[in-house]
Amino acid sequence: MKKIVIVLLGLITHSFFSQNYSQYVNPFIGTGGHGHTFPGAIVPFGMVQLSPDTRIDGSWDGCSGYHYSDSVIYGFSHTHLNGTGVSDYGDIMLMPTMGNPGLSPKEYSSKFSHQNEKATAGFYSVKLDKHNIDVRLTTTKRVGYHEYTFNKAGNANIILDLNHRDKLLEGEIKIIDSKTIEVFRRSEAWATNQYIYARIEFSKPMKISKKKFNGKEENNAFTGTELALAFTASVKQGEKISVKVAISPTGYEGATKNMLAEGKSNDFASIKKQAAADWDKELSKIEVKSADKDKLTVFYTALYHVFTQPNINMDVDGKYRGRDNKFYMAKDFGYYSVFSLWDTFRGAHPLMALIDKKRTADFVNTFIKQYEQGGKLPVWELASNETECMIGYHSVSVIADAMAKGVTGFDYEKAFEASKNSAMLDIFGLNAYKQKNYISIDDEHESVSKTLEYAYDDWCIAQMAKILDKKEDYEYFMKRSQNWKNLYNPNNGFMQARKNGNWYEPFDPSEVNNNYTEGNSWHYSYSVMQDIPGLIAAHGGKEKFEQFIDAIFSASDKTTGREQVDITGLMGQYAQGNEPSHHIAYLYNFVDKPQKTEEKIKYILDHFYKNAPDGLIGNEDCGQMSAWFILSSMGIYAVTPGKPEWETVTPYFDEIKLHLEDGTTKIITKKTPKSELKYLGFENVKTAKELKYTEQTASPVIAADRLFDFTTQVKITPLNEKDKIYYMTMDEDDKNVRKTFKAYKEPFTISKTTQVSTYAERNGEKSSITTSDFNRRPNHWDITINSTVNPQYTAGGKLALIDGINGDINWRKGEWQGYQGQTVEAIIDFKSPQPVNHISSTYLQDSRAWILMPKKVEYYASMDGKTYILLKTLDNTIDPKDTNVQVKDFATEVLPTEARFIKVKAYHFGKLPEWHQGAGGDAYVFVDEISVK
Repeated sequence: MKKIVIVLLGLITHSFFSQNYSQYVNPFIGTGGHGHTFPGAIVPFGMVQLSPDTRIDGSWDGCSGYHYSDSVIYGFSHTHLNGTGVSDYGDIMLMPTMGNPGLSPKEYSSKFSHQNEKATAGFYSVKLDKHNIDVRLTTTKRVGYHEYTFNKAGNANIILDLNHRDKLLEGEIKIIDSKTIEVFRRSEAWATNQYIYARIEFSKPMKISKKKFNGKEENNAFTGTELALAFTASVKQGEKISVKVAISPTGYEGATKNMLAEGKSNDFASIKKQAAADWDKELSKIEVKSADKDKLTVFYTALYHVFTQPNINMDVDGKYRGRDNKFYMAKDFGYYSVFSLWDTFRGAHPLMALIDKKRTADFVNTFIKQYEQGGKLPVWELASNETECMIGYHSVSVIADAMAKGVTGFDYEKAFEASKNSAMLDIFGLNAYKQKNYISIDDEHESVSKTLEYAYDDWCIAQMAKILDKKEDYEYFMKRSQNWKNLYNPNNGFMQARKNGNWYEPFDPSEVNNNYTEGNSWHYSYSVMQDIPGLIAAHGGKEKFEQFIDAIFSASDKTTGREQVDITGLMGQYAQGNEPSHHIAYLYNFVDKPQKTEEKIKYILDHFYKNAPDGLIGNEDCGQMSAWFILSSMGIYAVTPGKPEWETVTPYFDEIKLHLEDGTTKIITKKTPKSELKYLGFENVKTAKELKYTEQTASPVIAADRLFDFTTQVKITPLNEKDKIYYMTMDEDDKNVRKTFKAYKEPFTISKTTQVSTYAERNGEKSSITTSDFNRRPNHWDITINSTVNPQYTAGGKLALIDGINGDINWRKGEWQGYQGQTVEAIIDFKSPQPVNHISSTYLQDSRAWILMPKKVEYYASMDGKTYILLKTLDNTIDPKDTNVQVKDFATEVLPTEARFIKVKAYHFGKLPEWHQGAGGDAYVFVDEISVK
């Protein structure tokens, strides 16, 4: 392997760090459109993100608290999320006003203009129009610095509202003296149990002029779940009041220590200068040359966004709040929070493993501590809370990537133990995944995406096992990593969901539904990052796989099914605005067509990243959207994190200097050979010895009518034509009969409710067993539904309401019929009169998902299908605010009645009320089984 040009620096000198790259940062990039970033003052990986809040409604485009389209500021809070898809944070909000203070957002908010707003790396300023107040903000890691200039004389107020944004569970404000207060806030939002403490110091004495609280007032302390105070002082025209806010996750003592360490200065300008210097130091790790200032701005703002999080989440003395809510001391590592791992494992963490191995080790040490304290590795951790957001267990990708690339500073054995633990749990479909080597719709929602992402994560664990020479673990997890084969449909080349042992039909690869996570089959049919050669072989070779890659870019850019706001930046069905697509353009390299990779990557770099508020094509997602730009513009990308190599493309910039921690500088130009780029930064990493593993045999597909009248034909098909098939049947007459598998030769017919089990065998290697249930109809009734079902929630058709099969409480498995904004009316025809004395129908509530119980259910009877008599009305008793997912059977005895027809009317809730996040939208009624006796 040729060596890239290396300049030995010996020591990383101050002159390299003093380069003013922070001048190119534009914090407004991503604050418009759907970028979900914020413009406020931060330092790299700091605990404080001090930024204005223009959104307090929890809206999707207000996840960060700020959106560029807004014209009102409610205040300045100290924690924010960078580009996420769920709203949270906004802790410790202060807002300056004048005159008679008000404690409601409407009273203390102010109009502002972007013409009077400025943001740079580590600094933010704005003029509040309502009272002509100039606000300037800067920060250290743990202390936010405010400077308010009151341009009119009078009474100046500083409002502290603990009810800002998320739900306040506990609050306390302690008056220490006329210039000092302490604040405790425990809140619930996306993270359900967040703790933050603050010490606030004013530059001049302030008096409480107004208060709102619903708890106690004693010993100069106020408590409650409603808590806001106004602090007031007289000011002259042009007078400044400075405020310093130190925050801590552990307690008042921690906040005090953080203030003593980082809040002693009263020189706002010097803190602002230091914040910029901190950014210059981090940004100078990658130096790019370009005559195009906009391109420099996009690049360095992207790097700025990557360095915004994860956030240090410990006090200056190392004390932190663990996942078990107990306190610990971090020794020899930094403890961090905000891990958007479903996004960042793809690009942001591989970038960090290249340019910041020390911090990468800190992240892994944080993961290990969270495993020790919380029982498993983080999935999407926030403020020492596990949100369980998104899918997979991608901490293992970060760990495997670090180990494969020679990152040290953490316990490899403990990291492997934690990773294996995550893979062996029985949550989120993993139990079924372990038993039958894939997840079906019957087992868990988003079954395709979960199967594919678990399989990649298993490969990552196998790479750790290889490094640690754990042969049995390597064999086991490499075999599991092939589970994608069970959802690859060789008839169409797509990753397709399976239901009851068969392929789920009808199938449309453009359909966004509950079988995929934030995407469709187009987006996930390339998600075999761990085995691209195997995927190519499954398609029939490089030429056919090239055509399949072409197909995603040439397909219509219209999706079907439900609306998914995350799917943006479309080129055909390729979606640059969401993470599952991010590696796909690089797959052309695997079919020997690098020129196509060049073409697609260049187009994305040119068109989807701009120096503008709407300059990101999708959610920033804690740095992943930007990391893709950084890596791709350097000519590299990690298609398979966990391998010490890159996929390559021609660099976007004329020259790039990469300053590494070992004191070396690597220079990249457009002429740098791709063979050198491939191992950039990992030339000296030792490759673990290859170990053997067994090729997996995929499970066969069973096709028959799930619900049949008298008979149905059962056909079993292998996913590989070389496989032999064995099967076994069990019906109600076979319960006490010992059955064995026999060779399958041809389709067969069943006439009873029957369970069919099958497996495939090739070269002595058996697949997992696939089991299907086929049900003879419990009745021969007919049903007419005089309402329009949502096509996403049909449960397989109208007979689903009378088939005797009950829907699971996990409604995303697809066994419920969903009706939005309408009363559901169903009429059952028994075909002939019969006695009726008991009627029931079953409904589901998942308030967060807009699914509410019907207000009431009415049952009617008729002999002729025209004239109906009301038999019973049942009112709902479940509170619509109850967010527990639950099922209720509206069952009733009725006076013995003879009828041919039974009508069921379930009255929908109506518009979602103001307290609901979807206020104004139409609620759903979800109904399943109707039973009549």
